[in-house]
Amino acid sequence: MSLVEIIPQDGLKVSLAYATNENFVAKRIYTHAICYLHEEAAALLEKARKLAHDQGYGLHIFDAFRPQEAQWALWECVPDPMYVADPRKGSAHSRGIAVDLTLYDLETGLDLDMGTPFDDLSPLSHLTPQDLPASILANRYKLLGIMLTAGWDFYRYEWWHYQLFNAKEYPLLSDVDAPCSLMAA
Repeated sequence: MSLVEIIPQDGLKVSLAYATNENFVAKRIYTHAICYLHEEAAALLEKARKLAHDQGYGLHIFDAFRPQEAQWALWECVPDPMYVADPRKGSAHSRGIAVDLTLYDLETGLDLDMGTPFDDLSPLSHLTPQDLPASILANRYKLLGIMLTAGWDFYRYEWWHYQLFNAKEYPLLSDVDAPCSLMAA
């Protein structure tokens, strides 16, 4: 199993939310903002990047590989399995096979309006709530279509979350399993 670093490039931005205080727990979880994915997930991400680019969009990543230690830190703040995977069962992020992301317009560089921010812990963050304007649902469907076409699975309670199928076939990983630590000082 190998994690590979995801490097920003044309049509791909990386802004790891948990390397800042700008996240749902309002504290920094990662010391280092290094974006990793399992090599199989990285290949599908590249496929999604190309599909998005062909439509005039880029991918903006908020989170990818999340060490088990980070999953525990999130769980301790919000022990709600609808929005935070119980670390005892394991998260697709802690297997290196999940990515949290949105689309951005390649011309303006601005993220598309998805109706809620990344990591909004409310029913409005579900993939298809009925009380959002059609334009916002259309943006969510654009992201969904790109990611499904590229071979990703989705999570219906978070419009931003995509993962590989058969998550439990991949091992849970700790910070020491990453090429460079995300959490060590």
